[in-house]
Amino acid sequence: MQTTTETTFPRLLLAHAGQRPEAPALREKEYGIWQTLNWADLAKLVEQIALGLHAAGLAQHEHVVIIGSNRPRLYATMLAVQSLRAIAVPLYQDAVSTECVFPINNAEVRFAIVEDQEQVDKLLELRETCPQLAHIYFDDKRGLSNYSEPGLASLQSLMDTGEALAQREPGKFRDLVDATQVSDVAAMFFTSGTTGNPKGVVHTHGTLLDRSMAGAKFDKLTSNEEVFAYLPPAWIGQNIFSYAMWLACGFVVNCPESAATGMIDLKEIGPTYYFAPPRVFEGLLTSVMIRMEDASALKRKLFHSFMAVAKKVGPALMDGKPVSALDRVLYKLGDLLVFGPLRNNLGLSRVRVAYTAGEAIGPDLFTFYRSIGVNLKQLYGSTETAVFVCLQPDNAVKADTVGVPIEGVEIKVAQNGEILVRSAGLLKGYYKNPAATAEVLTADGWYHTSDAGFLDAQGHLKIIDRVKDVGRIMGGNNDGAMFAPKYVENKLKFFPYIKEAVALGDKRDRVCVMINIDFDAVGNWAERHNLPYAGYTDLAQKPQVYQLIKECVEKVNADLSVDALLAGSQISRFLILHKELDADDGELTRTNKVRRGYISEKYQILVDALYGDKTEQFIDIQVRFEDGRTGSVSATLKIEDTKVFTPVKAAA
Repeated sequence: MQTTTETTFPRLLLAHAGQRPEAPALREKEYGIWQTLNWADLAKLVEQIALGLHAAGLAQHEHVVIIGSNRPRLYATMLAVQSLRAIAVPLYQDAVSTECVFPINNAEVRFAIVEDQEQVDKLLELRETCPQLAHIYFDDKRGLSNYSEPGLASLQSLMDTGEALAQREPGKFRDLVDATQVSDVAAMFFTSGTTGNPKGVVHTHGTLLDRSMAGAKFDKLTSNEEVFAYLPPAWIGQNIFSYAMWLACGFVVNCPESAATGMIDLKEIGPTYYFAPPRVFEGLLTSVMIRMEDASALKRKLFHSFMAVAKKVGPALMDGKPVSALDRVLYKLGDLLVFGPLRNNLGLSRVRVAYTAGEAIGPDLFTFYRSIGVNLKQLYGSTETAVFVCLQPDNAVKADTVGVPIEGVEIKVAQNGEILVRSAGLLKGYYKNPAATAEVLTADGWYHTSDAGFLDAQGHLKIIDRVKDVGRIMGGNNDGAMFAPKYVENKLKFFPYIKEAVALGDKRDRVCVMINIDFDAVGNWAERHNLPYAGYTDLAQKPQVYQLIKECVEKVNADLSVDALLAGSQISRFLILHKELDADDGELTRTNKVRRGYISEKYQILVDALYGDKTEQFIDIQVRFEDGRTGSVSATLKIEDTKVFTPVKAAA
């Protein structure tokens, strides 16, 4: 592994290709068979694409849009772009065409390399609004043979041009790579744009590699790791774990065949280093619980009995703490009969280190995975910090913190509770937005995270919520009590029947919640209880489903009642939304984070009903379908009161 950040991504590529040419670099599953690309072949592929782009006129410091799933040729394209001292701009492959207009025009993009016909069609739609977009290259040619748009060509044709140039000038590519500099801008990542146009976060080779190498050193990563790349490359979390750290460490990155085969592919690979946002771990747990409900009575009893043992001693064993001999024997038996097969079924049997980030994970969900022997840890960071700020050390993991500041990071807490960070991994700035840059970066190099939290006595960072989201209950029995909506939402989402939750309560006299049920989990429950339904909207409003969700909400209230800080955040009323929250409808970001402010405005009629003591409310909402058409979904939603518990401290 490289031990200095005085290098660039293309130089690391050539170092791996020179030192271990036959070692696997990338794997891709195609037609059910894993195909391996070694470092030498990857270097050749990057050379062809880079020289092809050079011949096509790509200049230094130009931006190149890259759109698609994790694919070896798209990884090679990022390296090729950076080899020319140009800037890679990955965009979300599931974004609608209009979401691409601002990034393309803001970065004055002339070149785009995309995965397939879907992405080609998306960009061709934009040519009137993005007239400078002159060159579009595609990797997968299926469905594109009859296209004759100007500037549209296959990636293979670009590679053929590059190969011809390589034959004429054999040393050209190495000269280009040698000219790359640590201070060159390597990539630009656009934020989700929850409060306006997205901002382009500018990162250099130095900032991305500094944090990647610090993270790799922290967890003693080597070239022997196996990584599973399945999240959008446009998200910096995926980009750091499967691109920057890949080149820093030289491990193997595995690309699944498709989203539909992801779970099968994950099991076949058995990654040793795994990264997923909380929603992925929530989904895995939900699938386990659904399967267990369908299992025989004996298997269910076995599962729940040993899970009780796991919950009691699993985290202690993971952290190397003393456990009684009897509990140790029971846990080993549980590992043989339940935990081991469960880890294998989830594809996590070989995981040495697993991380979650992107948003807060519920403590119950976090503890579940550590209980069954998965070394799941939390990290703290953001797009602007090149991800790695705090990591949890082995044997010192806490469910309610995000770890300690790692090498090269300074942290301080402002008077308003905001976390400030200083490190060599901070963004260079927001592209063409000096005002926004000045808002988050101080003159002496501190970055304003907008997160509220504090460092505990052991130096672990605890995040409460976004500074702007932490509020107070005003009036009622809990006047002045702290309200942390994300904390409440995460406790609700631990239950397999709840997919999303939006908690309201700041400057109000009580907490109310809007809930999305998990259609698969609740649908499975309904079928087992002989409850017929005709789609999501119908199922969500069934009285039996309301009772099911009410039990979950009241369990959360019972847990909150023993929390000295957040006992006042217990939920008084809730409703179940008649549609699933969707990024295409603006309700979620492209990384599936709830846009709470937008939802509160869009569903104002429901908010008023919750706080107006109504028992039901009719709503008609416009929705956008995958093919771009719009329609509406309407329903009369029930509103349910819940039991609120006396805080334990007050009772004492």
